[in-house]
Amino acid sequence: VINAGDGVGEHPTQALLDTFTIWDELGVSLDVAGGDSKNAKTHEGKLIIVLLGDLKHGRTVHSLAKLLARSSIKHELVLRYCAPPSLEMPSHVKEYVEIFPNAKQEQYTDMGEAVKGANVLYVTRVQKERFENARDYEKVKGAYVVDTALMESAPSDMIVMHPLPRVDEISTEVDSDPRACYFRQMENGMFVRMAILALILGTL
Repeated sequence: VINAGDGVGEHPTQALLDTFTIWDELGVSLDVAGGDSKNAKTHEGKLIIVLLGDLKHGRTVHSLAKLLARSSIKHELVLRYCAPPSLEMPSHVKEYVEIFPNAKQEQYTDMGEAVKGANVLYVTRVQKERFENARDYEKVKGAYVVDTALMESAPSDMIVMHPLPRVDEISTEVDSDPRACYFRQMENGMFVRMAILALILGTL
């Protein structure tokens, strides 16, 4: 059985492709054989990852936070959770991450503050279909919008990721920014899932 995403729970294959994208884009080092990135640039120091948006219902960020915390990343990991008060990261995810001493967790509500010094901005949409009534959705939709103004103040080497599809949480003007890697991330998804199928079928 391959879990391809279960409601508001988990999305493990997305977490695998997201971790691969971070490794590939930033030149992150893993404490495993062949774990050093072939990227021309190599990441040094802390790895600071901002998870932004609907963290309550976002199954992609649940799985990603857990996988990053338990992974063999050599760098000190800092997970910054930035969400509206009603859409914060679930306590069971934070409790799981706490088990791993190399992972630090921080809470933010101000997007501008959260991205200071960040290496990755991982954006999620506010999921209308998860709300029981439209009024609650209207209160939080558009709470965070990544636009050119934010990108101008963000670190020059910070990558922007998104599991897609998006609504309006990332302005289309950001698409042309070389730091926007969500389309490359999407392509990585095809290769990572091909590898998963090959492993299961015994062809690797």
